[in-house]
Amino acid sequence: MKSRTLTCIAAMTFFAVLVMPVRLASHGQKANFRHYKLVDIGTFGGPMSLINLPFNTVPALNSHGITVGDSATSIPDPVSCGGNVFHAFEWQKGVVTDLSALPPANKNCSNASSVNANGEIAGTSEIDELDPLAQPFIVKEGHAVLWKNDKVEDLGTLGGNQSGATGINNRGQVVGGALNAIPDPVSMFYFLIGGLSDGTQQRAFLWQKGVMQDLGTLGGPDAFAEFVNERGQVAGFSYTDSTLNSTTGIPVHPFLWENGRMADLGSLGGTLAGLGSANMINGLNNRGEVIGLSTLPGDPGCLSSGCLQDVFLWNGERMIDLSTTTVGGSPILAFAINDPGEIVGAAAFPNAPFDAFLWRKGASIDLGHLNDCASLAFGINSHDQVVGGTFSCVDSSHTRAFLWENGTMIDLNALIPEDADLQVVEAVAINDRGEIAGNGVPRGLPGSDIFTVGHAFVLVPVCADGTEGCADAPFDPAVVAKSQAVPAAAPKPMTAEQLATFKERIAQMVGRNRGFGFWPRR
Repeated sequence: MKSRTLTCIAAMTFFAVLVMPVRLASHGQKANFRHYKLVDIGTFGGPMSLINLPFNTVPALNSHGITVGDSATSIPDPVSCGGNVFHAFEWQKGVVTDLSALPPANKNCSNASSVNANGEIAGTSEIDELDPLAQPFIVKEGHAVLWKNDKVEDLGTLGGNQSGATGINNRGQVVGGALNAIPDPVSMFYFLIGGLSDGTQQRAFLWQKGVMQDLGTLGGPDAFAEFVNERGQVAGFSYTDSTLNSTTGIPVHPFLWENGRMADLGSLGGTLAGLGSANMINGLNNRGEVIGLSTLPGDPGCLSSGCLQDVFLWNGERMIDLSTTTVGGSPILAFAINDPGEIVGAAAFPNAPFDAFLWRKGASIDLGHLNDCASLAFGINSHDQVVGGTFSCVDSSHTRAFLWENGTMIDLNALIPEDADLQVVEAVAINDRGEIAGNGVPRGLPGSDIFTVGHAFVLVPVCADGTEGCADAPFDPAVVAKSQAVPAAAPKPMTAEQLATFKERIAQMVGRNRGFGFWPRR
């Protein structure tokens, strides 16, 4: 199936973010301003480490600050890991642990997708077998795994060669996709990802108490589960039939599974909605609300430059087009939804064609973009703290990670030590303790190098007196003003080449692997 362009983004202009008043100390005392302790996860001897984008109800950062991802070892691997063997990692209380992989660990890659409040981690590991159905690609077979009590457990498959886990809730329920042994010429795994027609069916699964359950489909042969919430509801996507069409390939709809029943959430009129491999389903909260993207009636654009897609919200009863019904701005991408139903992502505003936004009760708030040309929000907690990243006006590359709260966007690089060896360029998750996880690059390197030499990081809120966990303490107004300084020269409109580069950056960023698919994944 051909690639999709998420949206056409107009020329970027600067937007000056207003600095909101900050609580100051009284009686002449120095305020105990908040800053952040930077934890550079580093690597296991290889070139990079990575925290996956938080496309999970339980993301790569849990409520206790435990953070997971994957990191390159020094072991070369020319077969399938992208040059080096990558292993899943866990960061907890200052210690980085190599979670290893299924044996032989020195030959197999692994990836940690999400971690629950109990410290149980779901992900994927290779086994030391080449997948014969993936030829002519050289691809190892991978299995969904669970790391628990310092051990890795192979969750198996449904009879096929591959499986992978994407999410886990606090009840220890794990979801993802697994292949069975039934031949399927349009297999989501082999056909959709690799363009191969000799594969087998891929099914959404729910694993609990040692048993992997096939959740069924919406009428077609294949499905995949992305999220599981604390109620045990599972969200994912499924073929609705197996007939190729001339615009989008095979019809796909998002689903919500509960108590043995898979409900079709529909679309906004098009034939393609909620497809995970195209980042069209991006969130499920504990109220059963789902966010994602859908094509429109007639699938406009799909035969030319790319499908036109609107942001949808499934509110438990119906699918709402947020791109056309939202007041204040038009959502373009939606990446996270919290339990109160607030949504963040990127939207088009009158003076800012691609800015991070916060959606609340039908209205969209422009979060700004510091002194860059664009911004994108990835995560939100229950305290309305939002994190994300901004993009350069020069080459559309990653520039800086941001935190938005109480109407103010601030460059997180202004809140970490000035002599830090790492520049934080994208913040992808924030928990209710105010701890932040994301990815950065060694100081002095361009943000675009995040895909080759990036390092995962964790930021822990700290007050000036050394107290950790003071996420509600104020910021120094001078630091806020400095981080938001607007250059004297007005920005120039993006050229066609710059715009194309920017859209390529967005596609590269949001298309990163979630732990199930053909390696290499970067």
